[in-house]
Amino acid sequence: MHVIYGGTFDPVHHGHLRLAIELKERLGVSEVALVPCHIPPHRGSTDASATQRLKLLQLAVADEAGLVVDARELTRKGASYTADTLRQLREQLGAQEPLVMVVGTDAFAGFDRWREWERIPQLAHVVVVRRPGPGLDPQGVPAKLLQDHGISDADQLHSAPGGYFLELDPPLLDISATGIRDRILSGRSPRYLMPDSVWREIRSLGLYGACPDGNI
Repeated sequence: MHVIYGGTFDPVHHGHLRLAIELKERLGVSEVALVPCHIPPHRGSTDASATQRLKLLQLAVADEAGLVVDARELTRKGASYTADTLRQLREQLGAQEPLVMVVGTDAFAGFDRWREWERIPQLAHVVVVRRPGPGLDPQGVPAKLLQDHGISDADQLHSAPGGYFLELDPPLLDISATGIRDRILSGRSPRYLMPDSVWREIRSLGLYGACPDGNI
């Protein structure tokens, strides 16, 4: 089973990495692929460039064998649409390999406004990670998808190439990329919110307003 966990990772932090490990363990897979998007369709441009975000992500997972980086969206022009990524993966994996995409409840709340959203369950399973917030509109399409096609046992994901929706409630670290960017911009340290290797690179490049003096 192939699992992808996408995002801007602007910058990557321990919340992302801890969730990826939780997913690996709960879904019973040997690795999870983190997929940095090129241009997010539903938000403004990223603060760091695609090349910089990729380098930070590669540094972050360098010592964790169960986490890998898939840079395919960074090589495509234009906005990064999930359906395009899944279609490309399906061509590589074949028709029968279980494929899983991971999304938070905040993003999944607008799932029926994604481009080719109806095609996505035909290409892959969808794992929805519960996040703090108002949750899903019980009358909306995303909630109905969970009700009509939801499963409660992650093992079922291994039995079909796609089509299932699984809601997970793993422990989440209360860390946000926005909060980290704001912290750095105001001259405060984000250490222990992200790997030291990532913080060193941010300082080396002077990203997010960091003073490029190379010190932790």
